[in-house]
Amino acid sequence: MHFSRILSIITLLGFISTSQAAEPSFDCSKASGSIEELICQNDELATLDHKLAKYFKLATESYPAEELKTLKAGQRGWIKGRNDCWKSEDKSGCVRSNYQQRITDLQITTGSAEITHSAVFLCNPEKHDSITAVFYNETELPAAVLTRLSDGVDEQKLLFLTHSGSGSRYLGQNVEFWSKGSEAIVTWGVIDTAEFKCKLDAGNSGGI
Repeated sequence: MHFSRILSIITLLGFISTSQAAEPSFDCSKASGSIEELICQNDELATLDHKLAKYFKLATESYPAEELKTLKAGQRGWIKGRNDCWKSEDKSGCVRSNYQQRITDLQITTGSAEITHSAVFLCNPEKHDSITAVFYNETELPAAVLTRLSDGVDEQKLLFLTHSGSGSRYLGQNVEFWSKGSEAIVTWGVIDTAEFKCKLDAGNSGGI
């Protein structure tokens, strides 16, 4: 084959490769800091950035007006946390995890994700403690939203499925939920940490 023809084919392949490269939602020519530069150079991270932009736009269009300020402040805080991944030994892994968790959060809060199943667990009967667990398996990361109701407590937490030798283990900010069969062990809080055992309330659970 003639050398000029080989060169043309190589040039064409390079063009195709470049044209198919993923780009993030922001302008890479204006990338600020090492993490944004990393995203611009990594197809997987760039694709996740586009996906996040899609769900964030959906959130701005679907959230009540009074919640938009909090939503946007939360996004600015998330970006700062993502950019702090420059401190991590595994920068790509850190950024990936940040994107996956944020996308999962927005998929749930915008109602884009279908509920896989739900369950109610009764804990500490003397304190009227109960936890409603709503599970999502089709989100970016498998997740659960826990709502804890008890005397003086009404809190909600987002948790992500993590590796477990047995049962299902979910971790979130200052909360852990580990279920096996009809029982669960829950750790809740950081200052006044509460750890308790719960039992499935079969009469108020669906699909578990």
